[in-house]
Amino acid sequence: MEVFRATIEDLQGWLTLAAEVEYLFGPMVSDPNFQKGLEKNINRGSAFCVREKNGKPGTRLLGGVLFSSARAPQYNIGWLAVSSAARKKGVASRLLEHCMSLAEPPAEISVVTFGEEVPDGHPARLLYQKYGFVPLPETLPPGPEGGSRQKFTKAIRDSVM
Repeated sequence: MEVFRATIEDLQGWLTLAAEVEYLFGPMVSDPNFQKGLEKNINRGSAFCVREKNGKPGTRLLGGVLFSSARAPQYNIGWLAVSSAARKKGVASRLLEHCMSLAEPPAEISVVTFGEEVPDGHPARLLYQKYGFVPLPETLPPGPEGGSRQKFTKAIRDSVM
């Protein structure tokens, strides 16, 4: 399973993936700001994806991540999602491993994910914890769907991969 830098040909696949997870993240597909932000990430090379059968740009997306290094050594995972058909197949792990490999140590990677009481957010929390991310105690505003959010961070002191 290969992680690719997304291209503009992948845009429709991103929107399809976003539509599938809007119940967790709030409205995205109809939000022009989301679409502009997605295009911006694709154009600056900070959008990464796993395509079905390692296909060419425009092939159905199994998962995607937006990863910012604009403030290195502070890195940020802005969005990570996996299609329901590809869950529990290592797609999220592969995307997260890719992000960690891009961080030049010493560094810190942060991500805001779902609070403990959001049942559909448990897999995301477990994924981050599996890779050594630590939840911070600070209170964050709820997500667009009303569920709580929590920030996780991971310090990278040595080369990850």
